[in-house]
Amino acid sequence: RESFEHFTSLIRPGGHLILKRGVDVTPRTAEGVSHWSYSQDQGDCHAENILMGEGEIRFDYVSPRQRINNINLGVPVKVNIENSVAAIAAAELCGVTADEIRRGVESFKGARRRFDFHIKSERIVFIDDYAHHPRELTAAIESIKALYPGRKLTAVFQPHLYSRTRDFADQFARSLSLSDEVILLDIYPAREEPMKGVTSEMLLEKISLTRKQLCNKEQLVDHLRTLDLEVLVTFGAGDIDRQLPAIEKMLRERYLQND
Repeated sequence: RESFEHFTSLIRPGGHLILKRGVDVTPRTAEGVSHWSYSQDQGDCHAENILMGEGEIRFDYVSPRQRINNINLGVPVKVNIENSVAAIAAAELCGVTADEIRRGVESFKGARRRFDFHIKSERIVFIDDYAHHPRELTAAIESIKALYPGRKLTAVFQPHLYSRTRDFADQFARSLSLSDEVILLDIYPAREEPMKGVTSEMLLEKISLTRKQLCNKEQLVDHLRTLDLEVLVTFGAGDIDRQLPAIEKMLRERYLQND
């Protein structure tokens, strides 16, 4: 807190402080610095008319200066609504036009392997995400379910580290159980040696779904080919990303060959 409050004191007169509504920080701004609050749905700058579905998140941006309607979020994760409100507020104060803001938010693709769409069509959706902690998994799965209500979500998860799998096994199981179907790969060890009793089988037993299975990484593509897929997401911070080109190729040949 002390560091953030000190940071606010460095803003020069005529500048702006954009601060999340409700944050426990007391600004130490100089005279002549403007304050702007933001959050998803409250504050000087916020979002209204949020619509989620069909793989998109759209909302209206509202501030004391203007209203920008029907913004299409480039990386459609719920947390990015609030993130984009803050970014838009900063852009607005720097003189960026409404049309430029709308195009910028829509074209923003984020970091690689963070809610990374590989295929986005009516027949099949394929997303890859670096999530390797239960909270990240929960946020991603809930976002995907909101984007594609009524469509079956198949999650492929490669646990990362024996110690993390051991320490968060129950939380991982609850997060993954939010999916409709789960495929677990072997634990990616990284720097660690195996731990007795800590396996993907152990984690699989804790998942409450009936549609759950283990799969060898080398057999993943062939196994996916046997499933009826609607929305597929791959999770993990190990080397699961090496399977992505082959998965995408298989999905395109199977579902999109005639498009």
